[in-house]
Amino acid sequence: MSRVEEPVPGRVFDPTERLELLLRDLRSARSGLSSREAARRLVHYGPNELRRRGGRRWPRELVRQFTHPLALLLWAAAALAWVAGIIAVAVAIVVVIIINAAFAFPQEVQAERAVEALAAYLPVRATVLRDGRPQVVPAADLVPGDVLVIEEGDRISADARLIEGGIEMDLSMLTGEAMPVFRSADLVDTKVGLLQARDLVFSGTMCTEGQARAVVFATGMRTELGRIAALSERVEREESPLERQVRKVAWLIALIAVATGAAFIPVATFGAHLPMPEAVVFAVGLLVGNVPEGLLPVITLALALGVRDLVRRGAVVKRLSAVETLGSTGVICTDKTGTLTENRMRVTVVWTAAETYELEDGLVTGNMRLHDPALEGLICVMMACNNVQRDAGGTLTGDPTEVAMLQAAGHLGVSLDAASRSGRRLRLFHFDPVLKRMSTIDERDGRVWVDTKGAPETVLPHCAAIMEGEGEVQLLTLARRRDIEQVVDAHARQGLRVLALAARRLDLAQPAPQRREDAERELTLLGLVAMHDPPRAEVAEAVAHCHAAGIRIIVVTGDHALTAAAIAQEVGIVGEHPAVVSGEQLDRMSEDELDALLREHRQLIFARSSPEAKLRIADALRAEGHVVAMTGDGVNDAPALRRADIGVAMGRSGTDVAREASTMVLTDDNFATIVAAVRSGRQVYDNIRKFICYIFAHTTPEVVPFLVFALAGGAVPLPLTVLQLLAFDVGTETLPALALGREGAEPGLMRRPPRERSENVIRPAMLLRAWLFLGVICAVLSMAGFFYVLVRAGWHPGDATGPGSALHHAYRQATTMTGVETGRSR
Repeated sequence: MSRVEEPVPGRVFDPTERLELLLRDLRSARSGLSSREAARRLVHYGPNELRRRGGRRWPRELVRQFTHPLALLLWAAAALAWVAGIIAVAVAIVVVIIINAAFAFPQEVQAERAVEALAAYLPVRATVLRDGRPQVVPAADLVPGDVLVIEEGDRISADARLIEGGIEMDLSMLTGEAMPVFRSADLVDTKVGLLQARDLVFSGTMCTEGQARAVVFATGMRTELGRIAALSERVEREESPLERQVRKVAWLIALIAVATGAAFIPVATFGAHLPMPEAVVFAVGLLVGNVPEGLLPVITLALALGVRDLVRRGAVVKRLSAVETLGSTGVICTDKTGTLTENRMRVTVVWTAAETYELEDGLVTGNMRLHDPALEGLICVMMACNNVQRDAGGTLTGDPTEVAMLQAAGHLGVSLDAASRSGRRLRLFHFDPVLKRMSTIDERDGRVWVDTKGAPETVLPHCAAIMEGEGEVQLLTLARRRDIEQVVDAHARQGLRVLALAARRLDLAQPAPQRREDAERELTLLGLVAMHDPPRAEVAEAVAHCHAAGIRIIVVTGDHALTAAAIAQEVGIVGEHPAVVSGEQLDRMSEDELDALLREHRQLIFARSSPEAKLRIADALRAEGHVVAMTGDGVNDAPALRRADIGVAMGRSGTDVAREASTMVLTDDNFATIVAAVRSGRQVYDNIRKFICYIFAHTTPEVVPFLVFALAGGAVPLPLTVLQLLAFDVGTETLPALALGREGAEPGLMRRPPRERSENVIRPAMLLRAWLFLGVICAVLSMAGFFYVLVRAGWHPGDATGPGSALHHAYRQATTMTGVETGRSR
């Protein structure tokens, strides 16, 4: 049988066969597919997406609108009216239930879409080899045969077989095991399950370390994750703390309403001597009057509007409850690079033992030494110890720091051919956020070199020598180290980020070191590179808003202490004498000492901090009762992002791991967006409290007319009919409350201190104010209007007001007045 030339949608490839055979079956190569071929395969295979197998959610949401506690209370009232033969009232109550569901259901669907549409705002991307070069494409466009370029922090978007390199993977999404596992193209397993095969990676998992390339063999529902999704039911919607609190209040109101109605029926029947039909009307009125019909739909609307507003501001919130939590944020722990600054690095100073070179607008100011071996070696390290690539348009893409170093090398007259650079690389020891350095082993000029760059305080201890002016290598004495540290501090005080670069030539007769410890030793310091990353223009104003709102800002950064302090002072986070704590100092602190530090010093900077330090800081602040927002972008930031009340990941520079662990993702990586999100959260919380108070204030004026009717034993006609009550509830409760949910921010919103973590949105004081103050005023006015119209028409207690009586028209006018005054008082 001849092999099919075009891939077919149902084709299943065997990832355990020999790599050459798999590439043949996939009609692919190590250089990947062409863009045209990938487009054809996308038509055949369809998008790389998971389809819903758990059914549509909207039917369940629709049913929920008819079964929440307040709706059940109205159903009980309708059943009571139906049994009593008051068909019109029963039908009217059912209509109100349907109208409330019609209000609430679209808001639930809107809220669902606001959260589930994250993919539209933050599309998952993947780097693949197309047309022989790396390209970033939407993950949905991946097809079998594509070659993935996998780096630390990437989320794997399809099932693939490694063809080059080795990486550590977090497979917990598929296996439940929290420990990372090693996967390598050199480890071929054929007699184990797919998940145990050490040369395979799977959709939905995370790369936590290393670099590799892999050929895709399954996409969409054909992946292991797709098979699991096909067997799994959709995760049920989780209620926010606010919704749980409102639901408890709703049950409380339901119990009070039922108990009140049950208690007053005997009073109305035997004490007031009302006929049973009128007693039933009385009970139905109490039930309906106690029900805040618009409460749940309006709260859902307010939260959904908050999510939508934040998206427009550049913050994508992944769950509705976070909108409420944002409003109570009391501490923001922020990184420096990219959040307070533009993350637009440019090299301004290059220092060697022989000369200091200043760069301005891409030009070297001053004189260039004709021969500076240290500068030549430093430029070689800048080129080699670097992972920047060129995109299809020729633009350098990658870490801003590495881009700046390559651009500086170009300004110094060196070619930026990234392809030839990577082709000479023998081994990579990736940048470690704890060690704060990166190293590569490279072959150039017929020799093998270890090239290292990183924070000066982590590189210098591994240096044994320094290259002087004429290329001489001198021992790095203690006095010389102090001089270099002074140079580093001088640049750091100017807000510059400083990196040290070093190298070591290896013996060709010896194999290249396999371990980092063996490579990063006995290095020769070549020089320093100082870079400037200007603060964002809008950050200073945002910081001022935070200070006015009583929000504390703590800088937690991996940068040098003096650099972090200079930037923090420039944007107004700290004054002239902040408390600066290094990573080493923090590691030596006990939990009690850290707690005391956070209590005693409001202006704090944690410099050279590890991701584990962020977790300790978040724990300590939460233990003190603070609501904490924590920023992060790296793989190791994920635990701190999960632990914080609001984990804030960077949408542009952040890794997929960080975005998955966060509560909120900044699409612009901007600190000012965090402050805007806090402001929006406060606004939503204020609006929720407004309409909750407004809704509960209706209870007293709607219950009092029925109490007057019952206690008067029928001598006073019913001031407000059940049908009128239902009409007023819909017209003057739900609709205005919906409008309150959209109300703008109050003046001085960001000049108030954060609310306490334990503060409930529905408090006894609010209920008492609504029921016994606002409600009493409204009830007095409405009853005054009722009696005014009746008495003016000549009514006396006990006079007939039913159909056919002389006072019936006046009675109808009086009940209308009751409703009008009730609505007007609101």
